[in-house]
Amino acid sequence: MGYLDKVNSPKDIKKLDMNALNALAAEIREFLVNSVSKTGGHLSSSLGVVELTLALHYCYNCPRDKFVWDVGHQAYVHKLLTGRKEGFKTLRKLDGMSGFPRPSESECDAFNAGHSSASISAALGIANARDLKNESFNVVAIIGDGAMSGGMAYEAMNNAGQLKTKMLIVLNDNQMSISPNVGAMSNYLNQLRLAPKYISAKRDVQKTLQKVPVIGNGVYNFLGRTKEGIKHSMLPSVMFEQLGLTYIGPVDGHDVKQLIQIINRIKKLDAPVLLHVITKKGKGYEPAEKNPSKFHGIGPFDPVTGEVLAKAGGVTYSRVFGKKLVQLAAKHKEICAITAAMPSGTGLEQFAVEYPHRFFDVGIAEEHAVTFAGGLAKGGCLPVFAVYSTFLQRAYDQIIHDICIQKLPMILAIDRAGIVGDDGETHQGIFDISFLNTIPNMTVMAPKNGAELEAMLEFAVESRIPISIRYPRGSASQMLNNAQSPIELGKSEYIYNGSDIALIGFGTVMDQLVGVYGMLLKDGLKPTLVNARFSTPLDMDMAKDMFKNYKYVFTMEDGVLRGGFGSVMAQAFESFGTDGARLTSFGFPDCFVEHGTKPQLYERYGLDAASVYNSIKEIMKK
Repeated sequence: MGYLDKVNSPKDIKKLDMNALNALAAEIREFLVNSVSKTGGHLSSSLGVVELTLALHYCYNCPRDKFVWDVGHQAYVHKLLTGRKEGFKTLRKLDGMSGFPRPSESECDAFNAGHSSASISAALGIANARDLKNESFNVVAIIGDGAMSGGMAYEAMNNAGQLKTKMLIVLNDNQMSISPNVGAMSNYLNQLRLAPKYISAKRDVQKTLQKVPVIGNGVYNFLGRTKEGIKHSMLPSVMFEQLGLTYIGPVDGHDVKQLIQIINRIKKLDAPVLLHVITKKGKGYEPAEKNPSKFHGIGPFDPVTGEVLAKAGGVTYSRVFGKKLVQLAAKHKEICAITAAMPSGTGLEQFAVEYPHRFFDVGIAEEHAVTFAGGLAKGGCLPVFAVYSTFLQRAYDQIIHDICIQKLPMILAIDRAGIVGDDGETHQGIFDISFLNTIPNMTVMAPKNGAELEAMLEFAVESRIPISIRYPRGSASQMLNNAQSPIELGKSEYIYNGSDIALIGFGTVMDQLVGVYGMLLKDGLKPTLVNARFSTPLDMDMAKDMFKNYKYVFTMEDGVLRGGFGSVMAQAFESFGTDGARLTSFGFPDCFVEHGTKPQLYERYGLDAASVYNSIKEIMKK
């Protein structure tokens, strides 16, 4: 690691010549593969932007100049060049370095990242604030072609073209997000990539312009029109320039010398510029090049073979969902499945194979996905939108306006609900219970285990109402498989009947409550254990029973307390009067939960079985 050992800040790479920069690129790739093989992380995205990141830091002066990374999966090289080499030992570990850009971590991170399609909007805001304050730094947004399928990117480009603000948008085009990209934007970029005649012709015109002496505006305008004529004849359309952006590219994203030359020219332009860069996801590491999706987000692995070291667990909730949906779709021909660029992550791969005409990948466009589902429902279909909890947040208005007001039958299969761990605060799925609870006509459900997830899907298909079913990341629980009663709308399930103390769980936190139940039994107590099943509508008969017949009632959920299941129970208790059980709710406090493993975070926030048991005993003593 001859060159990398000497790089502790962006200033250090400015001292290197082109040969040294290429050698440094190779060292960076070796470092990333070795480091991420130990910790896990988003590898293939960062391997693809090594030369691009070097060129940006070579040409600009960070942190004075601002880099806004979209999503942030590709920011590991940026972190490495900005003094965080040692942080990779704790990458995505509890209290360690985040896997995403964080201004709280470094002044070189201009803006938080985690969700896609937001970088251009943020960069445009930073650039306009700069202009309003008469400051003079550069602003760069780095966005992938997958994120370009998100509507927010187009809104921002439209605004940038209108404002004519000086900024650079780097389109990092590797033809993938997590899975291969789909849609009209992907097709358009394919056409741009296949336009070598245009690139050659453009360079020829530029050379001609340099040779022609300055003889007046007439000749200048004529030559400008010639250049535009070549462009329009070679390309089917020039969307970016129609939006008001100066389009440059496509260029080789792995040619650091060419990138530096082009970026230095762009710096002189007083306009919004889009630089289209072609890169290869996983570049320089053969296993990641062959399987970039696998290495998009990966656990610890053998750097020689590329094989994941962690032993495979049981069948995941995503797999349980996907398999059951395929079975239901055979019987119910009106079922359609929707994903927002996550067919593999949400378990819909088999559905896509079995029923390709009823499967829709809409790209990174959650808002569109929900309203599109509303249209399908209006037309007599039964849409099932499988989406991660953290990304469903983006479609809140559409759920209200386009689904629930009209009471349209739709199933929201909310994957990665609750704690997701390593990805941290931008990805924890702890808000969906609260924001869905507030919407009229929305039913909110959570299964205690994999078998109940299947039963809830059957119930949702038969019900034909707006229904959300939330379930976590990881292996489906097998606990309480023998306790399986039929599902009725708004009715909970009594697992064990007891007296004085009641434990009520919403979702897979029932695993923790089973442990608490066992600890209380050893103390000579006999609690009641209830599986809530529904947060909305709440089982009011169960709530009245809890209020009138128990001294202590404890609820638990893997979401934030404010507005969650415990909050709904508290409202019910308040409506019953004052002479009743004491209610205590366990969940996450009013904060953004950091990254760490699920067991670590449960323990930190007092939600592991031992902590809940100790809290219950303390409350009963008082």
